[in-house]
Amino acid sequence: ADCRYTCHQECRSLIQLDCRRPAQSQLSPEGTLLPPCSQNVTQTVQEEKPKPPTVQEIKQKIEKYNAKVTNCLLMKLNDDGTYTGFIKVHLKLRRPVTVPAGIRPQSIYDALKEVNLAEMTDKRTSFYLPLDAIKQLHISSTTTVSEVIQGLLKKFMVVDNPQKFALFKEMRKDGQVLFQKLPLTEYPLYLRLLAGPDTDVLSFVLKENETGEVEWDAFSIPELQNFLMILDKEEKDKIQQVHRKYERFKQRLQQTLKEARGKPG
Repeated sequence: ADCRYTCHQECRSLIQLDCRRPAQSQLSPEGTLLPPCSQNVTQTVQEEKPKPPTVQEIKQKIEKYNAKVTNCLLMKLNDDGTYTGFIKVHLKLRRPVTVPAGIRPQSIYDALKEVNLAEMTDKRTSFYLPLDAIKQLHISSTTTVSEVIQGLLKKFMVVDNPQKFALFKEMRKDGQVLFQKLPLTEYPLYLRLLAGPDTDVLSFVLKENETGEVEWDAFSIPELQNFLMILDKEEKDKIQQVHRKYERFKQRLQQTLKEARGKPG
């Protein structure tokens, strides 16, 4: 009441002020705080990490999840408490990827034997993956985002550095589409379990890592030159779109003015 100091209601008991000073005092209220108070405040803002779910809780969530599945892509609980299931990843890559040149498609034998066809040749070529292609992965609850990215690149025989890519979760809320980049240590199958099988609630998207964390040293000179050409083309296309937009607006405005001539008012 005297010093007009403002704080949160939950912090009130932690604040110790010398309120005997007059309100006109030139000393700031922060200067009257006692040292022990700041230590207590620091302790109160520390958030406790959520406890990992128990095996029984996981079992209940899996049963609830499987009850909503309309196809055969069920989750299965293992004896050790881990579980396996399927996730779908949408590939929304706007840049070309680098793949081995002259390599035959991977066969079932290669997949079972984990044969890396990319290591059979040093020749490389670049091409665009189909936009919004969908890849289905069977993963474990211990599979991280980093491993999902590496697995996707291996299936498409992409030899680019995995750090060039990032996995996002896509959510729809109030008619808006929201994207959030997932940390490399996150577990996608657990997120799928919590969200349920409905991909309209949650879906996974592989995109370029454009958050400033890209290690450009991982790119070769031809790749960097190719990126510059692509960015230049995208810039020109964007400029043309803006020009066309305002040209149509100008034409409609001129047509409206022409129709309005001779009319009263």
